[in-house]
Amino acid sequence: MEPKDLILIIAQELVDHPEQVSVNKIESNNTVIIELTVTKSDIGKVLGKEGRTANAIRSILNAMAGKTRKRLMLEIVDQG
Repeated sequence: MEPKDLILIIAQELVDHPEQVSVNKIESNNTVIIELTVTKSDIGKVLGKEGRTANAIRSILNAMAGKTRKRLMLEIVDQG
């Protein structure tokens, strides 16, 4: 499973408006940026209390990074 697909599934389960969740993958030489976009009202649900949910998602990405041999980064953006 691609990291992009996994982040999409996780985010859609967390938010109130799963149809408005989108994930974009930006790839360079040694880094892959996964850009997660959610509605402004759902950003708190994805971040979690003190950023714990976002950190947990990043930990999953770090575990997946071993297979890809690239650095995986998560950026969370609201649809402002």
